[in-house]
Amino acid sequence: MNADLLVDLDQYRANLAALRAYAPDALQMAVVKANAYGHGMVPMARAARQGGADWLGVATPAEALELRAAGDRGPLLCWLAVPGAPFAELVAADVEVTASGVDQLQAIAAAGDRPRVQLKVDTGLSRNGAFGPQWDELVAAAARLQEAGSIEVSGIWSHFASADDPDNPSNDHQESVFRAAVDQLASAGVDPGVRHLANSAAAVTRPSSHFDLVRMGIASYGIDPDPAVHVPEVRPVLTARTVLANVKRVPAGASVSYGWRWTADRETTLGLVPVGYGEGIHRTASNRAEVGFDGKRAPVRGTICMDQLVVDLGDRPARIGDPVTVFGPGDDGEPTAQDWADAAGTIAYEIVTRLAGRWSRTYRGER
Repeated sequence: MNADLLVDLDQYRANLAALRAYAPDALQMAVVKANAYGHGMVPMARAARQGGADWLGVATPAEALELRAAGDRGPLLCWLAVPGAPFAELVAADVEVTASGVDQLQAIAAAGDRPRVQLKVDTGLSRNGAFGPQWDELVAAAARLQEAGSIEVSGIWSHFASADDPDNPSNDHQESVFRAAVDQLASAGVDPGVRHLANSAAAVTRPSSHFDLVRMGIASYGIDPDPAVHVPEVRPVLTARTVLANVKRVPAGASVSYGWRWTADRETTLGLVPVGYGEGIHRTASNRAEVGFDGKRAPVRGTICMDQLVVDLGDRPARIGDPVTVFGPGDDGEPTAQDWADAAGTIAYEIVTRLAGRWSRTYRGER
């Protein structure tokens, strides 16, 4: 083991089961985009199906086609495509695709025999999806194409901007806009199909937004959508671990790493941890983050480098090869992804999705 991500598939399945209890009358989509938030897309997708997830959700066509190539055959939604996207391949692979405008809808309609398509309405995030007159045009085009037998509208959906802030008035506004969009589609003679608006945070805090399906993303990996939205029933799935590459005793006055941004005020033992921003570790966490070592935490000292970082072990015994937990569930005193997010001034989503470079992945609980 040099730098290894231990992924607990049993815990992931347990998380999905626990989250289902928040929306027992809705279908569940396990979101596995961005390499399953850094956990490994194909193994997590397989575990999600084993755990009873009704749908899988991905962002890009490449992700959807990779899942199909790996053998997945269940309901699968893809929602982010650019001009020239391989809609014909997606339709042939029985992937449901999202249309956010008339041109995109027409491209999908031309890609196969009555493809199943979901319509995305922009309810206030001002990101993807159709808004205002564009939505009116999309509804009219969908009704026309479905009447002609060119498409089958299978769903309508949108995304909250502030579900991780449950009291934010934008949530009421967006849900109201979504309900109006559903009614508008039905009034045009189109069965809306599966309606979905809720992400992890809304699934936990806003039952009125559950509709027919909820999309479980970050919470399914055991990470709270926000420190203000705690989900006590789930537990982190991923542990980032490595070993000490070097150990040295240094005197008071010794400075550490690039820029000498930390200087020892006492004699201490430094441990070299062989991961850095080349593995997705945030350089902005320099001098603020901690790792787990021997059942306690050890602070990062100095600037985090491309391939390595230095931690202060104090007077604790340490040898080259001793295990280090960069972050994990926190059960053994180690920091969590949220702790690293706090140190880096970001969100826990970014801590796990940035993991790249020279990590290997080990899966526990494979079936």
